[in-house]
Amino acid sequence: MKHTPPTPARWAAFQALQRVRSGELADRAFERAAEGLDRRARAWALELLLGTLRLQGRIDHLLTHVVRPGLDRLEPAVLDVLRLGAYQLLAMDSVPAYAAISQSVELVRAAGAPRAAGLVNGVLRTLSREAGRLPFPDPVADPVGHLSTWGSHPRWLLERWLRRWPLAEVQALVEANNRRPELYVVPLGLTAEEARQRLAAAGIEAEPSVLYERVLHVRPPAVAADVLAVLPAVVQDPGAALVAPYAAPPAGARVFDLCAAPGGKSLALADRGAQVVAADVAPVRVRKLRQNVERVGWADRVRVLVADGRQPPFPFGCADLVLLDVPCTGTGTLRRHPDARWRLQPEDLERLPRLQAALLEAAAPLVRAGGWLVYSTCSLEPEENEMQIERFLAAHPEFAPDPSDEPAVRPWLDERGFLVLRPQRSGVDGAFAARLRRCP
Repeated sequence: MKHTPPTPARWAAFQALQRVRSGELADRAFERAAEGLDRRARAWALELLLGTLRLQGRIDHLLTHVVRPGLDRLEPAVLDVLRLGAYQLLAMDSVPAYAAISQSVELVRAAGAPRAAGLVNGVLRTLSREAGRLPFPDPVADPVGHLSTWGSHPRWLLERWLRRWPLAEVQALVEANNRRPELYVVPLGLTAEEARQRLAAAGIEAEPSVLYERVLHVRPPAVAADVLAVLPAVVQDPGAALVAPYAAPPAGARVFDLCAAPGGKSLALADRGAQVVAADVAPVRVRKLRQNVERVGWADRVRVLVADGRQPPFPFGCADLVLLDVPCTGTGTLRRHPDARWRLQPEDLERLPRLQAALLEAAAPLVRAGGWLVYSTCSLEPEENEMQIERFLAAHPEFAPDPSDEPAVRPWLDERGFLVLRPQRSGVDGAFAARLRRCP
């Protein structure tokens, strides 16, 4: 019997999912797997990959009801195929059930597990019929069980959040994390209105973000590549974009961005008139950073180099402002990076704060008297945010909080002057920043 091969888009999503399972970040895995796909197939495959990761907890709960051997008895490739097929059945209305099932059967054959074709066919047919009737834990009697399965988040993270926030707020956060992320861009060298008009002339609809008017919300079906082909810009969520006006370097300021890749914040600071030295420790990330700087033609404003922020190659006291956008758990960006929710482990909240503290200690001497140190994360966790800054200030009385007074950031400042955005309250990615001034 002749078999029809799976579509290239499904094959790309499957390959990317396998790479994610082996530890690769989803965006990098997809870039490798989707090479050669046309625009439409690429967008479809990306939705399949990220949607499957976003709803993996829900999908796995449903599959446990219909996979007789149990999920832990399946070959990893077979489980990947079942997850992709289940997402098509549950969330991709444009895909007929018969296509989702038959293509999943072909996919598992192409993946080198032809003996599992019957299992995949039977499981997905059953799921197609029964999904609406399969039970989930009761949201009142077992809120963690419900949020970990229907809400598709790891239990340890939910339990952690519930120790800090009321149940209703955690439910709102889970719902925010499970929405498809929207496309936002920050124009460079143009006003938002000038950029909007350029995009409109190219047939791309965009409007200023309610949160920060410098950020344009780009409407589908446009994708990032369409926007970047029309105007100089960086793709950046409004939460992350608020770090630049919060940092608020004076025009002409000498800025060191010590964890700079992929360069969005460096370019945003340069757009405000700063002279930026952008460094990152990983050569592969620095290549991406350099490409972004060269794409907008700002090599004269942003100097790029490979350097370890824990051992910065700069003289003490020579920076007007140092930005530390530190490596973090990224729990504020789980809708945009759904693979992170499954990759993170509790021990990361011991390892990463140690790295962040080392970066702060190395950065502090670079700031001149009267200058600023700006620390930022895309995390919601206090160990990486408020506790980190409180520890630093206790050890460095020469620094004190000095928040920007720019109107865009004022609604998001807490009582200490820290910039705090949470997805369940702001509707955008989570972000934290602390602007500290060295005593003159």
